[in-house]
Amino acid sequence: MENNNVDIESEGVEKMERNGSAMEERDMIREPLLLRSRINTTSQIAIVGAKVSPIESLDYEIVENDLFKQDWRSRKKVQIFQYVVLKWTLVLLIGLATGLVGFFNNIAVENIAGFKLLLTGNLMLKQNYYLAFVALAGCNVVLATCAAVLCAYIAPAAAGSGIPEVKAYLNGVDAHSILAPSTLFVKIFGSIFGVAAGFVVGKEGPMVHTGACIANLLGQGGSRKYHLTWTWLRYFKNDRDRRDLITCGAAAGVAAAFRAPVGGVLFALEEAASWWRSALLWRTFFTTAVVAVVLKGLIEYCKNGQCGLFGEGGLIMFDINNSVPSYNTIDLLAIILLGVIGGVFGSIYNYLVDKVLRTYSVINERGPGFRVFLVIVISILTSCCAFGVPWLATCIPCPENAKEECPTKGRSGSYKSFQCPDGHYNDLASLLLTTNDDAIRSLFSSLNTHEFRIPSLIFFFFAMYFLGIITYGIAIPSGLFIPVILAGASYGRLVGRLLGPIANLDCGLFALLGAASFLGGTMRMTVSLCVILLELTNNLLMLPLMMLVLLISKTVADCFNKGVYDQIVIMKGLPFLEAHAEPYMRHLVAGDVVSGPLITFSGVEKVGNIMHSLRMTSHNAFPVIDEPPITDAPELCGLVLRSHLLVLLKGKVFTRHPRLSGAETLKKYHAFDFAKAGSGKGLKLEDLEIEPEEMEMYVDLHPITNTSPYTVVETMSLAKAAIAFRELGLRHLCVVPKTPGRPPIVGILTRHDFMPEHILGLYPHIDPHK
Repeated sequence: MENNNVDIESEGVEKMERNGSAMEERDMIREPLLLRSRINTTSQIAIVGAKVSPIESLDYEIVENDLFKQDWRSRKKVQIFQYVVLKWTLVLLIGLATGLVGFFNNIAVENIAGFKLLLTGNLMLKQNYYLAFVALAGCNVVLATCAAVLCAYIAPAAAGSGIPEVKAYLNGVDAHSILAPSTLFVKIFGSIFGVAAGFVVGKEGPMVHTGACIANLLGQGGSRKYHLTWTWLRYFKNDRDRRDLITCGAAAGVAAAFRAPVGGVLFALEEAASWWRSALLWRTFFTTAVVAVVLKGLIEYCKNGQCGLFGEGGLIMFDINNSVPSYNTIDLLAIILLGVIGGVFGSIYNYLVDKVLRTYSVINERGPGFRVFLVIVISILTSCCAFGVPWLATCIPCPENAKEECPTKGRSGSYKSFQCPDGHYNDLASLLLTTNDDAIRSLFSSLNTHEFRIPSLIFFFFAMYFLGIITYGIAIPSGLFIPVILAGASYGRLVGRLLGPIANLDCGLFALLGAASFLGGTMRMTVSLCVILLELTNNLLMLPLMMLVLLISKTVADCFNKGVYDQIVIMKGLPFLEAHAEPYMRHLVAGDVVSGPLITFSGVEKVGNIMHSLRMTSHNAFPVIDEPPITDAPELCGLVLRSHLLVLLKGKVFTRHPRLSGAETLKKYHAFDFAKAGSGKGLKLEDLEIEPEEMEMYVDLHPITNTSPYTVVETMSLAKAAIAFRELGLRHLCVVPKTPGRPPIVGILTRHDFMPEHILGLYPHIDPHK
């Protein structure tokens, strides 16, 4: 049976290809980027031509077989207490590790970028302009090449932000290497090199992926490949517990990137996780609290100047204004306008990111060398923009009441002299020749309303807008938060400058609201973004205005396209299950999308038959049917997983005649013997050594058969079945007949059967809009 397997398998590949032409005619359904194969990709670099990998689903369902029941009955209170303590210990370790990695990332970026900017600034002060550009571009190219080589050759899954991959994993999609130790290593160092290289990218998105990788590494008992394993973590060798830990890791990543612990919890709830419960809320909150404490302690340590050029940079906390914001009707109308602008610009941004990623695929599919070359080209273009655009700005006299040195002589500061004489500064250089965090801090500042001229804000907006678009998708770890905040803050401050005489809100607050509007227009999040920005700026009084602008921008943008992360999931071809069923599913029933032939096993099955089925198919679950003389009539005993069959066959608990031998199996095996291996390094069919005479022997499947699989009747609406499949976190859903006298099972629904491409391929006459 085609449906009786992993979500995306070879039969589904062929079916997808046959129906590809029909899909092109449907404007609602967009095919994955890689059209030549239904084998899906797993990383951002895959969108631009990286290695193609197969995809499987995760087993979130509890397999209630005899071994599980025996293990559960035998567990003592001490073991249950140990499990609870270990789970809280793991989330503590996830918080500690993610906080340390986030702090290390910031120290490294601030020091590397600080050295580069100091070198460039000193050469500019000596009026060695050409040498200054060579130094800036040279440093950027070297750093960019390091990041690109790591991503292109070691861990392609580390490219991009990683948020779409984490989101898909928590939805039940298991893609190769997205949470592997090599991906974690490249994500950390690739993000440091990429951000320090001056790219218009952030380290916030990659920190979410980093936190998830850390959680996965701890939750799987380490890595056998790298000889890092802990037997006491065997309790967590299942997808259900790993899902909870990875959710905590994603929340910790946001908390470490933004110093926003509550925002991290809400991000995991609103954007990342597909399943949520109160116990998980407690654990994510505890994890992010640990991250906040770690960061606070390390920042206090660095205040004494013991962290090099770290200073005020990194770990962004923008104390923009301590005054009580008051606003009038003009301000409210301007905020509504900002929301509309953010929605329009955000939808255009997402559309252009989509097109750029597809364009890059033509170059990058040629191999890793071309991916590195593309990164170098974008790096040179970014350097030319950062060094060339400030020449368009005129020098501005330093303000008389400036609270900091003007012009700035060191690395940080709001007043870069660039080519200007003493007593003057270049406002565009102050935004472009600095770290992204310092640029945001300057835009959010309310100390000097006229710090940036209107033409400079316009130039800076277009530079950030288009550099952010062309940079996202190259072979480096890259986040979208910072580019979007920079572009949004620039047009928000521009609106504040234009309304200065008649508005009560200052330019810094308008910049904050502009950043919120653009974030809402691109990412389509509301609650989590609102709290993250409030924690960033330490200004809770902006809550009503922030809520208003986010709601408007999301509503406007939703009229045009999906959020950027949802679009990337579609482009990858990841089989993501939405929280709602598509309208056309209500015209179909569950039996309409299952197909045969169905491969089943008897309760006591011949070893040769099992081996043949495992060789000929890639199915991951098989129905087990009890037949006379075991039962009076054929009945569904349950489902047996492929991985469990391999372990059972490896142990060779065989009998020469068909008989029940479950007691022997229960004595020989423990439930942990069937636990899922970390990183997909489980037993494979090639590892079995079955002798020819053993092929004629029998094995009892009852001890490893899940006797309580979820089932639906074949006449159930496909829409209801889809909702049940997602809400229960299933990998397989059995379809049983409505009328007696037929075989006890009609088929099995998997994730693939609910995908629009599959359904509309089977029924091309269906209108997907109805």
